Amino acid sequence: MKIPKMVLFDYGQTLIAEQKFDGVKGTAAILQYAVRNKYHLSAEQVQAKADEINREFGRFDPGKRHLFQIEIPNTMFTPYLYESQGIEIALSNSEIDAVFWEAAAPGVPTEGIKDFLEYLKSRGIRTGVISNISFDPSVVAERINRLLPENIFEFIITSSNFMFRKPNRRIFDLALEKAGLQPDEVWYIGDQYECDVKGSLNAGLFPVWYIGAIDLPYTEDKNILTVKAWSEIARYMDLPDPQRRLPWKRT
Repeated sequence: MKIPKMVLFDYGQTLIAEQKFDGVKGTAAILQYAVRNKYHLSAEQVQAKADEINREFGRFDPGKRHLFQIEIPNTMFTPYLYESQGIEIALSNSEIDAVFWEAAAPGVPTEGIKDFLEYLKSRGIRTGVISNISFDPSVVAERINRLLPENIFEFIITSSNFMFRKPNRRIFDLALEKAGLQPDEVWYIGDQYECDVKGSLNAGLFPVWYIGAIDLPYTEDKNILTVKAWSEIARYMDLPDPQRRLPWKRT
Protein backbone atom coordinates (compact mmCIF):
# COMPACT_ATOMS: atom_id res chain seq x y z
CA MET A 1 0.00 0.00 0.00
CA LYS A 2 1.62 3.21 -1.14
CA ILE A 3 1.77 6.41 0.89
CA PRO A 4 -1.20 8.66 -0.02
CA LYS A 5 -0.98 12.06 -1.65
CA MET A 6 -3.94 13.12 0.48
CA VAL A 7 -5.71 11.99 3.65
CA LEU A 8 -9.38 12.82 4.12
CA PHE A 9 -11.01 12.78 7.55
CA ASP A 10 -14.46 12.31 8.99
CA TYR A 11 -15.43 14.97 11.55
CA GLY A 12 -17.33 13.54 14.54
CA GLN A 13 -15.48 11.10 16.83
CA THR A 14 -12.57 11.26 14.39
CA LEU A 15 -11.17 14.78 14.30
CA ILE A 16 -13.31 15.94 17.20
CA ALA A 17 -14.64 13.88 20.13
CA GLU A 18 -18.08 15.17 21.02
CA GLN A 19 -19.89 14.68 24.29
CA LYS A 20 -23.04 12.57 24.21
CA PHE A 21 -25.68 14.52 22.31
CA ASP A 22 -28.28 16.26 24.52
CA GLY A 23 -30.99 17.81 22.37
CA VAL A 24 -32.86 19.25 25.33
CA LYS A 25 -29.82 21.29 26.38
CA GLY A 26 -29.45 22.55 22.83
CA THR A 27 -33.11 23.49 22.55
CA ALA A 28 -33.05 25.20 25.94
CA ALA A 29 -30.17 27.35 24.71
CA ILE A 30 -32.16 28.33 21.60
CA LEU A 31 -35.33 29.16 23.52
CA GLN A 32 -33.42 31.86 25.37
CA TYR A 33 -33.59 33.77 22.08
CA ALA A 34 -37.34 33.24 21.55
CA VAL A 35 -39.25 36.48 20.93
CA ARG A 36 -42.51 34.54 20.63
CA ASN A 37 -43.53 31.22 22.17
CA LYS A 38 -47.26 31.09 21.46
CA TYR A 39 -47.95 27.92 23.45
CA HIS A 40 -45.31 28.46 26.17
CA LEU A 41 -43.56 25.25 25.21
CA SER A 42 -40.62 23.95 27.21
CA ALA A 43 -37.32 22.74 25.77
CA GLU A 44 -38.41 19.17 26.51
CA GLN A 45 -41.63 19.63 24.53
CA VAL A 46 -39.91 21.22 21.55
CA GLN A 47 -37.22 18.55 21.48
CA ALA A 48 -39.88 15.84 21.72
CA LYS A 49 -41.38 17.22 18.50
CA ALA A 50 -37.94 17.25 16.86
CA ASP A 51 -37.42 13.62 17.90
CA GLU A 52 -40.84 12.70 16.52
CA ILE A 53 -40.04 14.24 13.13
CA ASN A 54 -36.63 12.60 13.02
CA ARG A 55 -38.17 9.21 13.72
CA GLU A 56 -40.54 9.71 10.80
CA PHE A 57 -37.55 10.28 8.50
CA GLY A 58 -35.39 7.60 10.08
CA ARG A 59 -32.63 10.11 10.82
CA PHE A 60 -29.88 9.50 13.38
CA ASP A 61 -30.71 5.85 14.07
CA PRO A 62 -27.24 4.35 14.73
CA GLY A 63 -28.19 1.06 13.14
CA LYS A 64 -29.73 2.59 10.02
CA ARG A 65 -28.02 5.94 9.42
CA HIS A 66 -25.95 4.50 6.56
CA LEU A 67 -29.22 3.91 4.70
CA PHE A 68 -30.12 7.61 4.93
CA GLN A 69 -28.00 8.94 2.06
CA ILE A 70 -29.63 12.30 1.34
CA GLU A 71 -29.16 15.08 3.90
CA ILE A 72 -31.90 17.24 5.37
CA PRO A 73 -29.97 20.38 6.33
CA ASN A 74 -30.95 22.26 9.45
CA THR A 75 -31.69 25.31 7.30
CA MET A 76 -34.80 23.35 6.26
CA PHE A 77 -35.47 21.39 9.44
CA THR A 78 -35.14 24.15 12.05
CA PRO A 79 -37.53 26.73 10.55
CA TYR A 80 -40.25 24.09 10.31
CA LEU A 81 -39.62 22.82 13.83
CA TYR A 82 -39.99 26.19 15.51
CA GLU A 83 -42.53 27.91 13.29
CA SER A 84 -44.87 24.90 13.33
CA GLN A 85 -45.01 25.25 17.11
CA GLY A 86 -45.66 28.97 17.15
CA ILE A 87 -42.09 29.89 18.14
CA GLU A 88 -40.06 32.74 16.69
CA ILE A 89 -36.32 32.85 17.33
CA ALA A 90 -34.32 36.09 16.99
CA LEU A 91 -31.37 34.31 15.35
CA SER A 92 -30.40 33.41 11.80
CA ASN A 93 -30.38 29.73 10.82
CA SER A 94 -26.60 29.54 11.11
CA GLU A 95 -26.68 31.22 14.51
CA ILE A 96 -29.29 28.72 15.68
CA ASP A 97 -27.00 25.90 14.56
CA ALA A 98 -24.01 27.37 16.40
CA VAL A 99 -25.87 27.98 19.67
CA PHE A 100 -27.68 24.63 19.60
CA TRP A 101 -24.61 22.58 18.72
CA GLU A 102 -22.36 24.13 21.36
CA ALA A 103 -24.94 23.41 24.06
CA ALA A 104 -26.04 19.98 22.83
CA ALA A 105 -22.69 18.43 21.89
CA PRO A 106 -19.53 20.36 22.78
CA GLY A 107 -16.34 18.75 21.56
CA VAL A 108 -12.57 18.61 21.91
CA PRO A 109 -9.87 17.39 19.52
CA THR A 110 -9.33 13.65 19.69
CA GLU A 111 -6.17 12.71 21.57
CA GLY A 112 -3.13 12.97 19.32
CA ILE A 113 -4.89 14.41 16.26
CA LYS A 114 -2.93 17.67 16.36
CA ASP A 115 0.36 15.78 16.30
CA PHE A 116 -0.86 13.56 13.47
CA LEU A 117 -1.93 16.55 11.36
CA GLU A 118 1.50 18.06 11.95
CA TYR A 119 3.08 14.75 10.91
CA LEU A 120 1.12 14.76 7.64
CA LYS A 121 2.11 18.37 7.02
CA SER A 122 5.77 17.52 7.57
CA ARG A 123 5.52 14.79 4.94
CA GLY A 124 3.77 17.04 2.43
CA ILE A 125 0.56 14.98 2.54
CA ARG A 126 -2.52 17.04 1.74
CA THR A 127 -5.62 16.92 3.97
CA GLY A 128 -9.36 17.58 3.83
CA VAL A 129 -12.65 16.68 5.49
CA ILE A 130 -15.86 14.91 4.44
CA SER A 131 -18.64 14.95 7.05
CA ASN A 132 -22.18 13.66 7.28
CA ILE A 133 -23.69 16.55 9.19
CA SER A 134 -26.84 18.65 9.09
CA PHE A 135 -25.35 21.81 10.59
CA ASP A 136 -24.66 24.86 8.42
CA PRO A 137 -21.34 24.43 6.53
CA SER A 138 -19.99 27.73 7.87
CA VAL A 139 -20.69 26.62 11.44
CA VAL A 140 -18.94 23.28 10.88
CA ALA A 141 -15.90 25.04 9.39
CA GLU A 142 -15.80 27.51 12.28
CA ARG A 143 -15.78 24.73 14.87
CA ILE A 144 -13.08 22.71 13.12
CA ASN A 145 -10.88 25.75 12.57
CA ARG A 146 -11.37 26.93 16.14
CA LEU A 147 -10.55 23.55 17.70
CA LEU A 148 -7.78 22.68 15.23
CA PRO A 149 -6.36 26.11 14.38
CA GLU A 150 -3.14 24.76 12.84
CA ASN A 151 -4.94 22.62 10.24
CA ILE A 152 -4.32 23.11 6.54
CA PHE A 153 -7.45 21.37 5.27
CA GLU A 154 -7.92 22.22 1.61
CA PHE A 155 -11.70 21.81 1.89
CA ILE A 156 -14.40 20.80 4.35
CA ILE A 157 -17.19 18.98 2.52
CA THR A 158 -20.46 18.64 4.43
CA SER A 159 -23.56 16.73 3.42
CA SER A 160 -25.55 19.80 4.52
CA ASN A 161 -23.96 21.69 1.64
CA PHE A 162 -23.66 18.95 -0.99
CA MET A 163 -26.78 16.82 -0.36
CA PHE A 164 -25.22 13.34 -0.44
CA ARG A 165 -24.31 11.45 2.73
CA LYS A 166 -21.66 8.79 3.14
CA PRO A 167 -21.59 5.91 2.22
CA ASN A 168 -22.93 7.27 -1.09
CA ARG A 169 -19.90 7.37 -3.33
CA ARG A 170 -20.95 10.65 -4.92
CA ILE A 171 -19.67 12.63 -1.96
CA PHE A 172 -16.30 10.85 -2.19
CA ASP A 173 -16.22 11.48 -5.94
CA LEU A 174 -16.79 15.18 -5.23
CA ALA A 175 -13.78 15.24 -2.91
CA LEU A 176 -11.60 13.52 -5.51
CA GLU A 177 -12.67 16.06 -8.12
CA LYS A 178 -11.87 18.96 -5.79
CA ALA A 179 -8.50 17.41 -4.97
CA GLY A 180 -7.65 16.50 -8.56
CA LEU A 181 -6.61 13.00 -7.47
CA GLN A 182 -7.41 9.39 -8.28
CA PRO A 183 -9.05 7.14 -5.64
CA ASP A 184 -5.91 5.05 -5.09
CA GLU A 185 -3.98 8.21 -4.16
CA VAL A 186 -6.24 9.02 -1.20
CA TRP A 187 -6.83 7.54 2.27
CA TYR A 188 -10.03 8.13 4.22
CA ILE A 189 -10.16 7.95 8.02
CA GLY A 190 -13.37 7.70 10.01
CA ASP A 191 -15.04 6.04 12.99
CA GLN A 192 -18.25 4.68 11.46
CA TYR A 193 -17.91 1.31 9.74
CA GLU A 194 -20.79 1.45 7.25
CA CYS A 195 -20.50 5.13 6.30
CA ASP A 196 -16.78 5.76 6.56
CA VAL A 197 -15.00 2.45 6.07
CA LYS A 198 -17.26 0.70 3.58
CA GLY A 199 -18.24 3.96 1.89
CA SER A 200 -14.67 5.01 1.16
CA LEU A 201 -13.65 1.45 0.23
CA ASN A 202 -16.48 1.21 -2.30
CA ALA A 203 -15.38 4.55 -3.75
CA GLY A 204 -11.88 3.16 -4.32
CA LEU A 205 -10.10 4.96 -1.48
CA PHE A 206 -7.96 3.23 1.14
CA PRO A 207 -10.02 3.18 4.37
CA VAL A 208 -8.62 3.53 7.88
CA TRP A 209 -10.95 2.75 10.78
CA TYR A 210 -10.24 5.04 13.72
CA ILE A 211 -11.82 3.66 16.91
CA GLY A 212 -10.04 5.81 19.48
CA ALA A 213 -13.16 7.87 20.23
CA ILE A 214 -15.83 5.48 18.98
CA ASP A 215 -19.23 5.64 20.65
CA LEU A 216 -20.76 2.54 19.04
CA PRO A 217 -20.15 -1.19 19.51
CA TYR A 218 -17.92 -2.68 16.83
CA THR A 219 -16.37 -5.91 15.59
CA GLU A 220 -12.86 -5.46 14.22
CA ASP A 221 -12.33 -6.23 10.53
CA LYS A 222 -8.85 -7.74 10.05
CA ASN A 223 -8.87 -6.70 6.40
CA ILE A 224 -9.14 -3.01 7.35
CA LEU A 225 -6.39 -0.96 8.95
CA THR A 226 -7.92 -0.37 12.39
CA VAL A 227 -6.29 1.97 14.90
CA LYS A 228 -6.99 3.30 18.37
CA ALA A 229 -4.32 6.01 18.31
CA TRP A 230 -3.21 8.45 15.63
CA SER A 231 0.40 7.48 16.24
CA GLU A 232 -0.41 3.99 14.93
CA ILE A 233 -1.21 5.40 11.49
CA ALA A 234 2.02 7.38 11.43
CA ARG A 235 3.91 4.23 12.40
CA TYR A 236 2.18 2.29 9.60
CA MET A 237 3.07 5.02 7.09
CA ASP A 238 6.70 4.91 8.22
CA LEU A 239 7.05 1.19 7.45
CA PRO A 240 9.11 0.20 4.39
CA ASP A 241 6.86 -0.48 1.40
CA PRO A 242 7.18 -4.30 1.55
CA GLN A 243 5.96 -4.31 5.17
CA ARG A 244 2.94 -2.08 4.60
CA ARG A 245 0.39 -4.88 4.21
CA LEU A 246 -2.83 -6.07 5.80
CA PRO A 247 -3.57 -7.59 8.20
CA TRP A 248 -1.07 -5.46 10.10
CA LYS A 249 0.52 -6.98 13.19
CA ARG A 250 1.01 -4.30 15.86
CA THR A 251 4.27 -4.49 17.77
